[in-house]
Amino acid sequence: SGHVQLPPPQNVTLLSKDFDMILTWTPGDSSPPNVTYTVRYESQERMDKWIKVPHCKNIHSTSCNLTCVLPNFFVKVRARVKAVSGRFQSPWVESQFKEYHLDVELAPPVLNVNVKENLIHVNASFPLATCVESLSWMYDLNLWKAGSEVKVSKQYEGIFRKNTVTISTTALRGNYCLSARSSFQSIDFKHSKFSQPVCVLLNHKG
Repeated sequence: SGHVQLPPPQNVTLLSKDFDMILTWTPGDSSPPNVTYTVRYESQERMDKWIKVPHCKNIHSTSCNLTCVLPNFFVKVRARVKAVSGRFQSPWVESQFKEYHLDVELAPPVLNVNVKENLIHVNASFPLATCVESLSWMYDLNLWKAGSEVKVSKQYEGIFRKNTVTISTTALRGNYCLSARSSFQSIDFKHSKFSQPVCVLLNHKG
């Protein structure tokens, strides 16, 4: 009886999406239906030391969120995954190296806009894991008159994530829209797409 191995996971990729660092893969060819997966990672600070990821041991899903297990957001890491079924397992398959700080992909915020008398109150929610909240994210908030090409831009720093921004509407009349994006300065400046605009009718007499 020869040694039976499971087919290894395929397309093993460490990707950054919406502020998270996630290992993804697809099942190997003709994988049995009851297969589970186990993930480990290593950091360039300590090469050849593969560290267990407790929440990604014997899992059925084909992804593992590594964001809050990363020991250092400024050091490159890679991850590996193997398939397990009963007594059988596949070889490990490794991802490429990524560094959270350099490679992070930002997501736009979701805006909540509240108009009261002569003020607009804007706050935003972000899909941020608590472990990365302290990094120096910035947020650009745009306000412009609907239908005009000119966007009046106001920039608010990371505090906008937790606090409400208040804008006076005394001088504004008509339909105005707001949109925001996340931005971040690493080696180069990167930013998310702008959020879907939220439009409000201001000082409408009638």
